[in-house]
Amino acid sequence: MPPPVVASSVTTRAQDRRWRTVCGVRLVSFRDGAVRTGVVEDEVVDLTAPAVGLPGDMVALLALGAAATDAVRRAPDGGAPRRPLAEVELLAPVPRPPSFLAIARNYDTHIRELGHARPEYQTWFSKQPTCVIGPGAAIQVPRVSSEVDYEGELAMVIGRRARHVPVDRALEVVAGFTVVNDVSVRDWQRRAPTMMMGKGFDTHGPTGPWIATTDELGDPDGLAVRTWVNDELRQDGTTADMLFSCAAMIEHLSTAFTLEPGMVLSTGTPAGVGAGMKPPGWLAAGDIVRVMVEGIGELANPVVDEPGPDLPPVSGR
Repeated sequence: MPPPVVASSVTTRAQDRRWRTVCGVRLVSFRDGAVRTGVVEDEVVDLTAPAVGLPGDMVALLALGAAATDAVRRAPDGGAPRRPLAEVELLAPVPRPPSFLAIARNYDTHIRELGHARPEYQTWFSKQPTCVIGPGAAIQVPRVSSEVDYEGELAMVIGRRARHVPVDRALEVVAGFTVVNDVSVRDWQRRAPTMMMGKGFDTHGPTGPWIATTDELGDPDGLAVRTWVNDELRQDGTTADMLFSCAAMIEHLSTAFTLEPGMVLSTGTPAGVGAGMKPPGWLAAGDIVRVMVEGIGELANPVVDEPGPDLPPVSGR
């Protein structure tokens, strides 16, 4: 494996910024027979078509970096097939990220509503890549708990491999931003300080509807974040209230380990979660959760009960 690119030692900054400067687009993953990547304008332009020739896997597309930006920019005018947005099955923008990390307690209003102490340092936890679902896919209330909560969040998607990224260059390694619902099983979350089990149930990582590249979005640190359960507005915050900025998160994480294309980094949630209501406002089958982040769009998912206990044969038995 080649050594990681170190953002602070890259020789040509202009080339490394190309995802930011020429690619102000919305990137999607969608299913049309096969899983494909696309660019959203009024319609979805198929980036996997022979006229464009880019990968159908979003991680592979992002890993191409500057080698793909010209093709992405030309695709809408290059004769590639188009599909009406309403007629395609949108998937999570990165259907299987190499890792999915989220920061805890990053909004003062959320900290206060749950009675937690304000953190001195960033606190991160892992969500399982298998929890990722896309727009319209169902969030399952698991058979083992009814304390299922929502958390509307802005998320970053890493666009290039990097380590030791200084804060003033942090957004150079971000391909773009998307919307995440950090679904949480609160009683399982409380059982361990890592929070991993309560945050990683299958279907508990709705993501989408697309990646808004950095030029498409602009400044990520002043965006409205709102969540509705059915038609009730539950969360109404702004990323300006984050304790740790997007750039500070990139700097912090890359101090310890290499960031890789396709990694999803969720940036925390504002006040208004179900756990902070009296009585708690847990999700239940029949609900619809909508999360909106300004400048990106809306992610909507229905809630259902986990299917019955019938299990497939265990492999190897």
